[in-house]
Parts: sequence; structure tokens; C-alpha cells
Amino acid sequence: MANILLLDDQEVAGRAMRGILARGNHRCLVATRSEDAWKWLRETVRIDLVFVEIGLKDENGFDFIRRLREDCFLKAIPVVVYTTVQDHSLTKQAFAMKVQCYLFKPYNDTSIHEEVAKARAYAWRDRHFEEEKSFCAQMGLKPDGLRRMLGQVHSAIDQNSGFFMSCADGQHGPEALARIAELSDQAQSAGYWGLVEYLDALRGSAQAGDWLAFKRCQENLAFAGRMIDCRLAPNQIPQILMSANEKEEQAKGKEQAMWLVDIKGTGPVVSPDQVWQQLDTLPGFPVIDTIGAAFQMGADGRAQNLTHLMELAYRDPGLAMQVLLASSRLERDDNTPVDDPRVAVNLLGNLKLHALAQALPMVAERDMNLPPMTWARFWMFQLGVARMADYTCRFLEFANQAPFAYTAGLLHDIGKLLLLKLYPFGFHVIVGHARQEQIPLHQAERRYIGCTSREMGWHFATKHGLPAPYCNVLRWIETPESATEDADLVAVVSLARDLCLHNHVGYCGDNPKDRCPPVAETPAWRVLQSRVFTGFNLAKFEEEAHSYCRDLSKGASET
Repeated sequence: MANILLLDDQEVAGRAMRGILARGNHRCLVATRSEDAWKWLRETVRIDLVFVEIGLKDENGFDFIRRLREDCFLKAIPVVVYTTVQDHSLTKQAFAMKVQCYLFKPYNDTSIHEEVAKARAYAWRDRHFEEEKSFCAQMGLKPDGLRRMLGQVHSAIDQNSGFFMSCADGQHGPEALARIAELSDQAQSAGYWGLVEYLDALRGSAQAGDWLAFKRCQENLAFAGRMIDCRLAPNQIPQILMSANEKEEQAKGKEQAMWLVDIKGTGPVVSPDQVWQQLDTLPGFPVIDTIGAAFQMGADGRAQNLTHLMELAYRDPGLAMQVLLASSRLERDDNTPVDDPRVAVNLLGNLKLHALAQALPMVAERDMNLPPMTWARFWMFQLGVARMADYTCRFLEFANQAPFAYTAGLLHDIGKLLLLKLYPFGFHVIVGHARQEQIPLHQAERRYIGCTSREMGWHFATKHGLPAPYCNVLRWIETPESATEDADLVAVVSLARDLCLHNHVGYCGDNPKDRCPPVAETPAWRVLQSRVFTGFNLAKFEEEAHSYCRDLSKGASET
């Protein structure tokens, strides 16, 4: 894999070059101005080849090449002119400046990959150093010893660069020459001839009384130090050169290191305040990528019928949350909260749904693949609780709560999606810890993040204006007896959750009990028992509720 720099101010050229190089598994950095190209070359060191368009709008590409050839370290970097300018005299001028090749647009994949292969055959950076194996044999060194010597040269560079910079006024002549000689000897001993050559030129300037040459000394020595870094760690890639996949892998590595700790000895990995701050930066509610893709396909701004989108939002917790929040921000004559995801989709309409779909924050479905927990089984559980809550509400004849029951059940565990979005690897660690310690998932969450995913869902929902009944369900579903508002709805969803959990309708991350507890023993029923009509037949409800759950479980497995 090579690192390529393109200097070309045409956007289409940059896109084309990136695509060609990506097909060869190479990285490409595109600069539209020579100053940017120069800055990146000096800062990264690791560019292997430069492609230059000489016909830049406001600059002359030859000036950039000339600047390279006059630089003490970059003069050896291979340059390929790839241009629209077809002029024989310019071709001669380019080869006089020792370019590797002079090519004419449009781009040709084969030519580009051939030039990359030429540049890689003998890396220009290697020309500044002795070849390690033969130099060690000649000097009686071991590779580790040579690398140690290069590290010492790096330290000497750092120690001397500030002093050399101060020599620009010419007042430290003798000491400057002595330090140059000492550093040059160290560089020779380590086979760093590029630095020796630069120091020889600096010594010549000092002896000629040209102390202004020391003004750029700090910059050049810093580059010399980066050359050593590259020599000692050739596979390290600067952030600016990383592909999107490499940046993602790097971020994953950092996240994994953060979460793989002894939680019993360290306490939470992140604090609740950090969790709230990160939640507040989310541009919207996260949706599983496969669901989001289906929604985006339907929300293309041209749909004549929104039924498909309504059904998607009605059956998915992430989408339901997103459309409810979006509809709450609409200016309407009727300011009553929208409580049905299907109504929310209809109110938003084609154009707003298209914009909403394009901006959906996504969560990779594979990140929830922790058998027996998978996204499919988690989704089945949420949908099961939604249907069971609706069924329970109607059976108990809670007319006031019936419109909210289904959606409240669908949204009751949305915090898991937030946890998965913010900390995908942390989610894996938390689930694994809960299984190993045989504790409920919410207890493991509190150990690692100082709060629970349920509290994360409540925080997000409250901040973004989700209708109050749903916020109250999120807040109190684990402790329905503590609910001070919408207690009936909270208890209905809590009971529905217990019934679905112990009847194995999907999987939510918590293991069901070996024996399904009687409804009368649940905290939810202690809230509901005084609210049902006189003569309510609990035994009949319990029998039919379990039967309904079995149907849900069967339907879920068939789905």
C-alpha cells in the first residue's frame, strides 16, 4: 500500500485519482493548492509519490516541483506530471527537473499503477539512510542497537533545534559549529546521511557568514526527526492519510482498550455526565442500518403513498422515536402531541421524510450480534411488548391508555440503541459482564457507565420532547409502583414486558426466570389491581395473556 499525493485544483481529478488508487489498495491525499501540498509533505513524511498538474489555475505546477528539488530532504521524492498541457518544451523542462514521468490526461489506470510501482521499488526516504542489514554487518551492530542509535540522534535533534534557531543573529558562531559537528558525528555513526548532508550545508552557511540559513533550521530538523520516526515505525500511518475504514479501525482499537478494564477495581469507565454530554451531541435518534436503508429507499421524496413508511415506523422502535420527535417540531394549529408513529409519518410528508431519512444516525446491525442476543430477536421482543401492552390495555378496559399502549411498549427499551450507538464495544463488554456475573443487564450497565440504558432513553426522550406518557414509561418501567404520572400505562407496559420476557418472545438481554411468576406477584399488578373493574377475572386474563404470548413467540419465530 502506497501513500500518494495529488496536486490538482480540479475536483473531478481528485475524485478520479482517489478511485483509481483505491482499486490498487493505495491511499490518496488531494491538495488543490501547492501550499497545502507542501504542508502535508512536510508534516506526514510518508508520501511515496507526488502527481502534479502543472496547469493549475492560479499557480504554476513547475514552481512546486522546483521547490521540491531545492529542498534538502524532499529533493529525492518521485514526481509524476499528469497534465492537460501538451507542450514538448514543457516536457523537456519537466525531465530536466528529474520527474519520474510526464503523462497526459485523461487518467489511465494502468499508467498510474505502473508509476506507483516504480516509486515503491526504491523508496526515496531510504536514500537518506544506510541499508540496515549491510550497515550493521559493516559496523558490527545489531539491528536493535542501530535503532537505538537513531533514537539517540532524534533526541539530539530535539535538544539542539531551539539553539540552532537562536543562531540566526550570528552571535553563537563557535558553539553552533561545535554542535553541528557533534550532531553530524552522531548521524554518521547511525548511517543517517540525509541529516549529515543537511548539517554540512548548514555548516557551510555558518562559515560563509550566512546566519539567516538558521531561521529555517527548526523546521528542517523537525522534518529530519520525523524521518527517523518513519524509519523506526514504517507502518504507522498519520491520521490525514488514513482511509475511512482505517480511521474506523483505529477508533475501535481505542474504544476496546478503554473498556477492557477490571471494572471491580476501577469503577465506571465513563461517568453519567459524560454519557449525557455525548447523548446531547447526537443529531437524531439512532436506527439500525438495515432498517434505515429500507426507510431511505422508501423516503425518496416521490412516494405517492406513505403506507409503507408508516408501517416501517410503526414496527421499529428507532424509526418510531425519530418520526415522533420530528413531528413534534412541526408548526401545527393543533398543538397536542403526536402519539402515533403512523400519524407522525403522514404529518411529515414526502419532503420532510426524505430529509429525515438522509440524516438518520445509523447503528450497524452486526454490533448487536451477541447470541442469544441479535438485532432480530431484540426487535421481536420490542414488538412483542408493544402488542402485549395493547392487548393488556384493551383486556383491562383502560380506554384512556389504549391509544398509547402499543407505542409505549415499542419504545420502552430504546436506550439500548443509544448505548449501542455511543459505545458499540462497550455494549459487548457490558452484555458479557452481565452473563459472566449472572446479574441483570441494567446492573452491569450501571457498573460500567454509572447509569442504565433506560435512563439514557429517558434523558434523550425528555430533552427532545417525546410525549410525556412515553417518557414516564421509560422512567418508571422497572419500578411501576414509584410512578407519579401515567401509573396505569407504566404498569401495563411493565406487565407486558414481564409476560414477553418469561414466555421467550424474542430476547432483550435479560434471562427469563425458570418459572414464569404469577401476574398477581408482579410489581405491575400491585398498581393495576385497584384500577380494574369489579369482578375482574385475573385467572382468565393470565391464561389468555400467556396464550397470546405463545402466539407472539410462534409468530416471531416464523418471521
